[in-house]
Amino acid sequence: MIEPFRIHIADQVLDDLRTRLAATRWPDELPGAGDHYGIPLARVRELAEHWRTTYDWRAHERELNAVPQYVTEIDGQRVHLVHVRSPEPDALPLLLTHGWPGSVVEFLDVLPLLARRFHLVVPSIPGFGFSGPTIERGWDTTRVAKAWAELMRRLGYRRYGVQGGDWGAAISRLVAQVAPEAVVGVHLNYLPTPASEEESRELSPADRARVEHTNAFVANRPAYQLVQTQMPQTLAYALTDSPVGQLAWIASRFDEWTDPRSTVPDERLLTDVMLYWATGTAASSARLYRESTRVTGSFAAPVGVAVFAHDLNLPARPIAQRHLNVVHWAEYDEGGHFAAMEVPALFADNVTTFFEAVR
Repeated sequence: MIEPFRIHIADQVLDDLRTRLAATRWPDELPGAGDHYGIPLARVRELAEHWRTTYDWRAHERELNAVPQYVTEIDGQRVHLVHVRSPEPDALPLLLTHGWPGSVVEFLDVLPLLARRFHLVVPSIPGFGFSGPTIERGWDTTRVAKAWAELMRRLGYRRYGVQGGDWGAAISRLVAQVAPEAVVGVHLNYLPTPASEEESRELSPADRARVEHTNAFVANRPAYQLVQTQMPQTLAYALTDSPVGQLAWIASRFDEWTDPRSTVPDERLLTDVMLYWATGTAASSARLYRESTRVTGSFAAPVGVAVFAHDLNLPARPIAQRHLNVVHWAEYDEGGHFAAMEVPALFADNVTTFFEAVR
């Protein structure tokens, strides 16, 4: 059964949040540290004060509730989703999957752009937002992909496209593996392409540089990945108890992974943080790193790739084409890891162009 859902965070939760923000015990910071040791103190103080005094959650709650939302249970787990039907009855269904530290908030600005051509399904990954927390082990990306295939079946969609970045990219590729008869195309805005020295020899200098950067990223995993992979529960005590801790952990990724020319508005950032704070999903969202392994396996569906210049890893097309059926490739000199939030018009146009060609 799929039931209508509306967000309403209790007043007590909002009052407690303001009290905790006002009582924050701030750390010291070395003079002139900048971002050398992590997100700067001044930046977090500014965001926290805005969150406590001028940020209006109820206004953003109304914005979220203006789009149709539902909940269902799949494989023993609650799943929350946004479901926007296109005015075109024969529109292609499109399954959009967010990543970490994102949420369905990532897609708010592209929903009206994409709904002209697509029936949109935007679920919250189990363990994230209003789908969370998870209640048992085993919720890795493959299990999420199988849940998404079941979700689309329940919605009555037999053929559909999938799109994602970050975790959403891995999950989208896996949906194409577990439901090959249903997926007409896979659009990705994040696609790391690690490669061996032998594979890299014939690449252009630019592509070789991309591969080397990705190889280093994979070999020397960044701190946030290591912590969330190795000790998600330990990290969660700090993030679940301290709103400033949760804020800094997420805001540092947004500040680092976005194009400085198209940064995500602080209002959007705080709404995304609220979906972690209000639902208490710091632990369960981090567990996805502990549970999941690298995506392997192949699928036949055509692939479209949108490369945004300020993403944390840029793919090398020759390597991607060795492993995927890449039929569409576009590169932009703006945008970053959260492209749907940063450059929504570019993102929506690229997604539309790809699926119009492959449907």
